[in-house]
Amino acid sequence: MNATGQATRFPTGLRQLARLYGVETSYHDVRGATQYANPEGVIAVLRGLDVPVESPSEITDVLRARRLELARRVVEPVIVAWDGRLRNADLRLPSHVSGRLDLTITLEGGDHHIQHLDVGSLPRTAENDFDGRRFITRQFSVPRRLPTGYHGLRLRGARTSASALVISAPTRAYSGGKKNQWGVFLPLYALHTSRSWGAGNYSDLQRLIDWTAELGGDAVATLPLFAAFLDRPFEPSPYSPASRLFWNEFFVDIEAVPELAQSEAARETMGRPAFRRRLTSLRNDETVHYKTGMALRREVLEELAVSCSRKGDIRAFTSANSLAEDYARFRAAMEAQRKPWAKWPEPLRGGHLSPDDYDPDVMRYHLYVQMLTWEQMRSVSGTARRRGVALYLDMPLGASPASYDVWRERESFAVRLSGGAPPDALFSHGQNWGFPPAHPEAIRKHGYRYWISVVRHLMKASGVLRVDHVIGFHHLYCIPAGYDARHGVYVRYHPEEFYAILSLESHRNKTLVVGEDLGTVPRYLPPAMRRHGIYSTYVAQFHLNANRAVVLPRPRPLTVATINTHDTPTFAAFWQGHDIDDRLDMGLTTPTDAENEREKRAHMRKATLTFLRRQGLLGRCEDDHVNILRALLVAMGSSPTRLVLANIEDLWGAPKPQNTPGTTTERVNWRNRARLSLNEMRQLEEVLEPLVALDAARKRRRK
Repeated sequence: MNATGQATRFPTGLRQLARLYGVETSYHDVRGATQYANPEGVIAVLRGLDVPVESPSEITDVLRARRLELARRVVEPVIVAWDGRLRNADLRLPSHVSGRLDLTITLEGGDHHIQHLDVGSLPRTAENDFDGRRFITRQFSVPRRLPTGYHGLRLRGARTSASALVISAPTRAYSGGKKNQWGVFLPLYALHTSRSWGAGNYSDLQRLIDWTAELGGDAVATLPLFAAFLDRPFEPSPYSPASRLFWNEFFVDIEAVPELAQSEAARETMGRPAFRRRLTSLRNDETVHYKTGMALRREVLEELAVSCSRKGDIRAFTSANSLAEDYARFRAAMEAQRKPWAKWPEPLRGGHLSPDDYDPDVMRYHLYVQMLTWEQMRSVSGTARRRGVALYLDMPLGASPASYDVWRERESFAVRLSGGAPPDALFSHGQNWGFPPAHPEAIRKHGYRYWISVVRHLMKASGVLRVDHVIGFHHLYCIPAGYDARHGVYVRYHPEEFYAILSLESHRNKTLVVGEDLGTVPRYLPPAMRRHGIYSTYVAQFHLNANRAVVLPRPRPLTVATINTHDTPTFAAFWQGHDIDDRLDMGLTTPTDAENEREKRAHMRKATLTFLRRQGLLGRCEDDHVNILRALLVAMGSSPTRLVLANIEDLWGAPKPQNTPGTTTERVNWRNRARLSLNEMRQLEEVLEPLVALDAARKRRRK
């Protein structure tokens, strides 16, 4: 990336070629200045998108071929019919094609709708010449209103044949249910009870839902619960899962598994002194030890898998989860190979496994534990819906490059690229997030098959779904393999198609959708989210400002409001300025900038206290961070925001965040257990009183 912001000289035709493949050659940084891509990085990203260009000398020929390819695209591979109306879809044909085309729409349920198009009578919108041939773009519409769903479209004529996926979806995502809601947030690994094995489990999550319902709450939010690699490879981050299609067996409540009563071997394992000592050590530690904890769990789960005789339940599970056996084989093959799939020999690397490639007992183990996760998550979801509490789940932007998803759905990913972020004031060299981004053309070619499966998997269990980095629907910063983040460029997607899938699935599952739209976002994102009923993210710590007439602007109705996020300082650290010291300690800021930030923070604290007292939310002698947090929660609870989430750890002034962006081993990320157990939370006044006050504020809004 040109650090000076000056335009770089591009080889002839490279900008045009990049545009035709959705690759952006410039962007606006956080200051609004234009930054230009490095031509070498643009070519490398194009190669990562399978464009056959190795050097500038090939650009002219590749550009000509791309233009001809697009001209010959009779219809787009995916067409959105908002509210069932398929209108003004493009139809591209050579100028000599005329006469009648038969249009058949095969509805999701199997019915057919047929109409005839007179090519000559369709309105023209464009004409282009390529290699001596003229192509005319016309538009066609379907007069019949289509039912919601995924439908097939086919066009046939004497010399023409084409097909497309039609997504018929409501313009706006689901927004039903009670307004003026509130809930709590806590990572499941941080939650614990006296029965937990060093980290929370699905039964603990049910207990948290029950407690929240008793307090009058409407939602329980947590971090992603997807399957993870907790041995080889080892990747505990919930945002780099082993699959976005399966749940994490680390959170299985072993003591609630039906087979435990029948398995003497499992009970004997759990009763051994060495096992009990290791379990006690996990329970007494302040942090979660995934590798040790998973190994301990597996000793018991393997015995339970051997004793399982529930063939009918396994059949029901595999029937509801068509990829379950394939996933279990993949995990077993990875254990046999002891390395990520990219280093496997062919044909394993290409997705072909034979019974000789894995241990069948290991395969059955992974199938069994996935059945347990499915059963226990279904119980959690059922409890939430029965208690009127929305389970608020999180959808990461991607999956680990070693994941099952990338191995099985290879064509849907640009495996030679990595998602990330460009250089900014906080990360001067940019960020490489390490996961392969979705391939913008291949996902359309496959009808968004994989992405629909991920959304459905989550929405079946959730009442609210948070979409991480929602700007990724529009464009994503992509970094070519072998380059640093400064050589990345933005790649465009087709946002309306993503929004249509989200809207359709949200109505089918009655799930609210929240987009993570924090930081500097393009001007077109907020209107797009509002148009499609996607809730925005409001974080009070980002809005508090001493230089405004209103220190804390009121969250709007189409928002989910929080004090902070899992990636920001806890409220106690923020209020006391410990996060500034932390950034200085990590070398992310200078002593001068840190001192300036401390001065601004002091002004913000003073202005916030004045604001809260004028609102009648804070007495003159109540200026410690716990009381201020309570007052801020009530202030947000008195606003028209749809949902207010309270971070439970903030209520007792936890000093450490769950994640410090830009760090790995430098900080304890994704491992901090809550200082209090769930039972202790239920009895502690400093936890209960703010939640009771928030509940009262929300109820006043409903009147």
